[in-house]
Amino acid sequence: MARYIGPVCRLCRREGTKLFLKGERCATKGCAVAKRPTAPGQHGTSRRKLSEYGIQLREKQKAKRIYGVLEGQFRKYFDIADRTPGVTGENLVRLLEMRLDNAVYRLGFGRSRTEARQVVRHNLITVNGKRVNIPSYQVKIGDVIQVAEKSKTLTRFKDILDVSAGRSVPEWLSADADNLRGTINAKPTREQVAIDVRETLIVELYSK
Repeated sequence: MARYIGPVCRLCRREGTKLFLKGERCATKGCAVAKRPTAPGQHGTSRRKLSEYGIQLREKQKAKRIYGVLEGQFRKYFDIADRTPGVTGENLVRLLEMRLDNAVYRLGFGRSRTEARQVVRHNLITVNGKRVNIPSYQVKIGDVIQVAEKSKTLTRFKDILDVSAGRSVPEWLSADADNLRGTINAKPTREQVAIDVRETLIVELYSK
């Protein structure tokens, strides 16, 4: 299955909640979920009651869409989380959070995760001084993420910072907006990850 390239607001409406796929715009009155809280399509106003499986499936779809991960990738993350000591659901969220594109977004170097992924893909980000253009790259404690020196003067990053300046940076990261640099201080705990996903339902879904 290819990556979804249609209107992302439809995905938020399908899940019935804000997934913040357009960054700060999702917090404004222009948000599609706020204006049209029903599911897309002609039958969107007549939602049926979901079965237990349906509820679990929706939580998985929600997590995939928030982080922009395909089914195969998501399943691999779950398998790794399941083999890792600790709570499987929390391990899964931690793996998704420690993707490079998500770390770039959390640091405020992208207005949305989609834009952060583009920034990484376009070779504009370095990790410990080396350019990395793989959005799924797993960052580690102590890694220094920085906008490449030659890219710091791009108007793009000035525009990004103008929008993301008021966004709070999670405790597991430290950001230096003036130098477009950030550091991974620790692995994120579940309490530090602000996403509306019930990961226990995802674990139940894959454990069947």
